Parts: sequence; structure tokens; C-alpha cells
Amino acid sequence: MYVPAVFTEADRSAIATLLDRHPLATLVLVQDGRAQVDHIPFARLAGVDAGECLVAHVSKSNDTWRTIGSGCEALLVFAGASAYISPSLYPSKKTTHEVVPTWNYATVHLRGRITCSHERATKLDIVERLTRMMESGRSEPWAVSDAPAAYIDKMLSGIVALQFEIETTTAKFKASQNRSPEDRLGVIDGLAKDSATREAAQVAAERVTRP
Repeated sequence: MYVPAVFTEADRSAIATLLDRHPLATLVLVQDGRAQVDHIPFARLAGVDAGECLVAHVSKSNDTWRTIGSGCEALLVFAGASAYISPSLYPSKKTTHEVVPTWNYATVHLRGRITCSHERATKLDIVERLTRMMESGRSEPWAVSDAPAAYIDKMLSGIVALQFEIETTTAKFKASQNRSPEDRLGVIDGLAKDSATREAAQVAAERVTRP
């Protein structure tokens, strides 16, 4: 991934937050010279540095686990907040007119090794972990234990657990850092007015100090 220094994100807390808010990852594998791509939600076990792990599961009918086999190299791509940036958001448009559109976005690429497990205990732990993550904050959170044990056993028999161990972490948070302070504030204020782009506004605001 092309990452200019100005857009490089090194804050581990910010990276972890993106993974937690946007857990649906694009999993990229390579088999016989061809890319194999799937979209799977992953949960962090701890941090986002080398040696840390993320977990997920797939249906047994999904051939992804067969491609993984006994283990292979993989890439996980997490996409965070993004937004189209109109030149009209830049105050400098009114003075120089030397502005063009762009797109702001935050993304994290994790490279590492992925493995599979058919162990019931491992699968149950991952399902419970993902459930807690996704149900947190709900007024009436659902728990795996809410379902009949026999039904959960049946569901577990139909999935395969995945564990991804991080080797490298690359994060790019493109949030108008290459613009003037005035233009950056214009972007933040403009994006904040639309509910669809408020998260992108927040990402930009976290990287600028208002006068």
C-alpha cells in the first residue's frame, strides 16, 4: 500500500479502535498464483503489534478454510471511515481556486499467518468473543448462552475457527493532513454537517488542533 509519511498512522490505540469499530476484514490469500478474497469479521485478542492475534470463523461450506489448510500467509484489510472531499470545503478555494477533489479514508493492513481449528472449545471461545464484541453497548445484549445448548452444538459443528497472527501492521489515515490548517478545519466542519460523514470528520478532527 502506498503510504506517504504525512498519512502514516502509528498510534496503536487509533489502529485498535478502527479494527473494533469496523471488524469486517477483507481476507486475501494466494493459491497457485491467484488471489482468493473473502470478507470476514475478526476480533482482536489484545493489541495490534507483531505476535498479537485476531480470531474469526467461517462456515464449513466456505472453501476459504480449505485454502488455508495447515496454515498460510495472509493479508487482512480493514476499511474505516471515508468520505469524498469537495473542493468547496476548502476556504482557499475562494482565494486561489487551486483545489481539486479527493477522498479521505482510514485503512489498516495486517500481514501475517492464518491457521484453522476444528476444536469445539476453540470455536465456542471465538463465537462468544465475537458475540460480546458485537453486542456490547446494546440495551439488551444477546449471549451465546441464551440459545439452547444443543442448538449451539449444532451450529458449532458447521463452522471452522480461524486464528491470524500479526507479522506487520501498516495503517494509513488520510485526513487532509497535507492541507493548510484553515482548509483542514473547513473539511472537518463540512463533513460534520452530514451524519454519513461524521466519523470521517472525527478522524480528521483528532489530527488537527483548532486555534
